[in-house]
Amino acid sequence: MKAVGRLTGWFRGRSLRSRLAMLTAAAVAVAIALSALACWFFVRDQLYHQVRSNLAGAPYDFRTIANGQLAGDTLPSCGTTPQQALSKSQAANAVFAATHPNRGGPDHGGPNRWDNQLVTSGGAVCLPIGATKAIQTDSSDRSILTEPDSTAHYRDGTFVGGSPAMVRVTKVYLVQSQEPAIMLTAQDVTAVQDSLQRLALILAGVAAVGVVGAGFIGRLVARSALKPVDQLTDAVEHIARTEEVGTTIPVNGSDEIARLSTSFNSMSTALLNSRERQTRLIADAGHELRTPLTSLRTNVDLLIRSDETGRPLPPATRSKLLGNMKAQMQELTVLIGDLLQLSRPDSPKPGQNLAVVALHEIAGRAVERARLRGPGLVFEVTVHPWYVHGDAAALERAVINLLDNAVKYSPPGGTVDVALTGGRLTVRDHGPGIPQDELPYVFDRFWRSPSSRQLPGSGLGLSIVAQTVRDTGGEVTLGPATDGGPGALATLQLPGQQTPPE
Repeated sequence: MKAVGRLTGWFRGRSLRSRLAMLTAAAVAVAIALSALACWFFVRDQLYHQVRSNLAGAPYDFRTIANGQLAGDTLPSCGTTPQQALSKSQAANAVFAATHPNRGGPDHGGPNRWDNQLVTSGGAVCLPIGATKAIQTDSSDRSILTEPDSTAHYRDGTFVGGSPAMVRVTKVYLVQSQEPAIMLTAQDVTAVQDSLQRLALILAGVAAVGVVGAGFIGRLVARSALKPVDQLTDAVEHIARTEEVGTTIPVNGSDEIARLSTSFNSMSTALLNSRERQTRLIADAGHELRTPLTSLRTNVDLLIRSDETGRPLPPATRSKLLGNMKAQMQELTVLIGDLLQLSRPDSPKPGQNLAVVALHEIAGRAVERARLRGPGLVFEVTVHPWYVHGDAAALERAVINLLDNAVKYSPPGGTVDVALTGGRLTVRDHGPGIPQDELPYVFDRFWRSPSSRQLPGSGLGLSIVAQTVRDTGGEVTLGPATDGGPGALATLQLPGQQTPPE
């Protein structure tokens, strides 16, 4: 187990490219090995099937094998063992060659030159005339004596001397005594085994070359397949080194690597946009804070200089300076509050300050506060119950911002229409309205219309409205009045229901 653990640790310590190449080579090696084994076993079965077919066609009659010599009770080349019978057969062959110099030797088989051997029921082993090989007997051969006459058994065996052979075992009868005997017919399979060994060497060589080639090709495939990952790694390292977000990599195809590249590009672009928004917010906030702070510093310097020189300011002038300072402090307070509101994440955390909120009650309270800020205005209010799931304080701030915007741009004695029906809150003023070319920017942070820069405000109110409504799952729009009259119409649509949920 320790060795396996060390091997696993070593493998995991390799690079992804090396692991992929090794796994590819291993998979190809297993496939080649299985194919080679299947091929070797198939060829072996075919060769041995052919040998068995040849044996099946061998003669069953011992007399035919002995060329008409009577295979009876007086067989000349018999012995108690195959070795003894072979010795007698070799001696008989030598005598025959000496007495018949013009003949090449007695014929003992057919065209396939099968080697045959007779084993009597008493255990004597006999060879036909001219036999040059003896077959090693087996104790299982005697079972053929109890089988039907046409039965044949096949087994692996050997000749005397150790040469491999396939042996057919059949039952025959001696001519004179009609005693059952065992006839062994064998074919040498040395050539078959040599062919199988050569085939095994060839397949092993092919497998070795295949494994080496698979490792090389696996390396190339891994390098090509992981090229997008290398590009992604280079891009990430470049961002970590230079902090230059927004770097992207090319996307090819639609596979998993392409999806990873697309996700990285989206993340990098989102980070770039976030940094740009952060930079723009800081720059805009600094610009907006500079004006009231400069005014405050001027007024404070004037008061300090008056005290240092011993020439006090007239009471009216001093009161006006203090009033301006108070107004500027209030403007700073509103601006900082708006910045804190906008500093929240674009997506609120699940469950953070969320509850069932009565939107009609929020609208009623916001209208009362708007009446105080625009005492000369007329408010036409029509609200119906509507309950939403959201942040109560943020929603009230958003509705107040919409009403403050309407109060700011309404003419003296004008009318502000407020209606809430079916989750749709509308605020309509009768002021100058918004130019068509400025409508795309009304919800941008710190954006203010050129025609209204002299009016108080930070340019963050409508941005807060848009963010709050988006966090609540609703929509907000601002545009010209639908009836074609003067003024602007703000519409806020929030999901909810007319009755409080149980």
